[in-house]
Order: sequence, then C-alpha cells, then structure tokens
Amino acid sequence: MVDAIKQLPTLPAERALRVLSGRWKAIILYHLFAGPRRLSQLKRQLPDTSQKVLVQQLRELQAHGLVAREVFAEMPPRVEYSVTELGRSLKPLLRALCEWGQRHAAQADELDRMAACELDALA
Repeated sequence: MVDAIKQLPTLPAERALRVLSGRWKAIILYHLFAGPRRLSQLKRQLPDTSQKVLVQQLRELQAHGLVAREVFAEMPPRVEYSVTELGRSLKPLLRALCEWGQRHAAQADELDRMAACELDALA
C-alpha cells in the first residue's frame, strides 16, 4: 500500500480523485460520518459489495489517512473503523456531490427514484 501512496499524482485535483477513486470509498466515508462502524455493520449498509472488496477499500482509505482502524482487546476481538480528522475534511465535498446527484436526477426526471441525501449525516 505504501507504493500506491508514493505513486500519487502531483496535480492536487488528480491526487484527490485518485485517493477517492473506487466504487465504494465515498459511500464508506458517508456511512462512517455517522459514527464508528464494525465491518459487519458496513457490510449491511453496502449489501452490493463483497467483504473482500469492502476490506480492500477500507485498507486503502486507512493507508491514505482517511479512516482509522481500532482493534479492541476483547474476546472475540472487535474492530471498528472511524473517520479521521483528514477524512472529516471531505464532508463538504461529499455533501456537494450528494446535492449535485439530486440536481442531475431532477434534470433527468428521475428524482422520484433517488434515495434521500442524509445531509444531516454530513453536517
């Protein structure tokens, strides 16, 4: 994963897009803004993704400093994922993407098919 970080683009906008690229990363962050989650909770919130892909995306987010992974010394062991300070700085960006998605759906006359933007979760 360190190699992936070393090879990030030098153009800031391209770097941001590369760090957030991946089908599930923005959605994972969106759900983690509501509070720490265990892997099983995230899996329930993202039923269309495999556990392997979810773990891979979480590891990449962790490697980029957007998500923290905390292991609790319990039996059985418990692991929780949470958003870091750097990850929280992406809230305005995700809020803007959510609002843009609603405007796009409205223009395509598909607003009735859209899920509600949980903007409170992103506040």
